[in-house]
Amino acid sequence: MQELNDFFNDGFGWVCRHCHRELDDGQDRTPRPSRLLTEGEAESKAPELSNGAMAKWADAARRVLVCPRCGVTELADLA
Repeated sequence: MQELNDFFNDGFGWVCRHCHRELDDGQDRTPRPSRLLTEGEAESKAPELSNGAMAKWADAARRVLVCPRCGVTELADLA
């Protein structure tokens, strides 16, 4: 697996290191319901994922990752 400066792969997708740290610091450690129960078919108009730091691909070729939360981008040429 390729190492990136601003992103890491947690097995479910690429995550922004900076936002992950910020969001992890602000979380309380109380147990929450399973993601299966809270992220299924969303009943609200604006579903909220449990990981707000999940990155997206910025281009169709899937070479550049972007964090939708903070806007940081990085070339991730995995080929």
